[in-house]
Amino acid sequence: MEIGIVGLPNVGKSTIFNALTSGGATASNYPFTTIEPNVGVVAVPDARLARLTELFQPKKTIPASCRFVDIAGLVKGASQGEGLGNKFLANIREVDAILHMVRLFDDADVVHTMGSVDPKRDIEVIEMELMLADLDSLTRQFDKISGKAKSGDKASRETLATLEILKTGLEEGKPARALGIEPSILKEYFLLTAKPVFYVGNTDESPDSAVLADFQTFTKARGSECVVICGKLESEIAELSGEDREMFMKDLGLEQSGLEKVIVGAYATLGLSSYFTCGPQEVRAWTIPIEAKAPQAAGVIHTDFEKGFIKADVYGWTDIDQHRTETVLREKGLIRSEGKEYIVKDGDVCHFKFNV
Repeated sequence: MEIGIVGLPNVGKSTIFNALTSGGATASNYPFTTIEPNVGVVAVPDARLARLTELFQPKKTIPASCRFVDIAGLVKGASQGEGLGNKFLANIREVDAILHMVRLFDDADVVHTMGSVDPKRDIEVIEMELMLADLDSLTRQFDKISGKAKSGDKASRETLATLEILKTGLEEGKPARALGIEPSILKEYFLLTAKPVFYVGNTDESPDSAVLADFQTFTKARGSECVVICGKLESEIAELSGEDREMFMKDLGLEQSGLEKVIVGAYATLGLSSYFTCGPQEVRAWTIPIEAKAPQAAGVIHTDFEKGFIKADVYGWTDIDQHRTETVLREKGLIRSEGKEYIVKDGDVCHFKFNV
């Protein structure tokens, strides 16, 4: 999955990107430090993978991964080309979901392009620009298809009806994802506001409780996941490893790093889960949609696995954690043989059988 980090300039996007990816993106106190998008691949943290590695002693362990893209800051008027508007909008069209970074800290040494800390206003500025860009795109699509629709072409009339729903909704200030249109149909229109969004509030070490509450209330009312992290602390955590990192987090009273919180938010937003394949050669985590059936899950490994799917031998992560070996699981009848209709659950360990 690919997550685009967006927000106003100077909200801490590049700082968080560096903490997440150790990517070395430039982070400075002036707008548009990021011009070309920075891309980093992050291993998805999962304690279950470490335990499976301990049990199977494979030659290699491969975690699931997520690509983060640090996109140039967006300003009011971006849909008309202000700032780096057109470049920003082109980059954001490529991602699967949007991580909307919102500034919750007040720092006189870091310029706020809107003049003050106001998460509700800042969120609305970004979302309005995305909606205006979508309206411009829909208008062009509308003009292109209306002639065919008037001539009686059935498919064009259906497309035009959908475009009208989208256009009306956006004009009323509603993002495309909130208009009740089937996701598979919505995808055809390449709209920015069709993408799922989750919000990350960037605070300092002593957050303002009122600002924090406003941010959480406003984002939850929109039905979105929200996470609050401290960019400065995350940068310090990212520089540590092993016991030093664990001790530092323990001293701060942190059970999860910001990276872990963000990954959980991303998975929830995109409706994803993980399953595992295990053996002496490799222990690996795979990312699948929640409710994916066994053939679809197998297809993540290779399309041939899905096409020639026969069955899957499946057991739960908790079973192998408790009983330690597959031999014991077989003796206890805890390895099940599942067919094409089986819905793979988060934490399943699967062995697929297929015929090419």
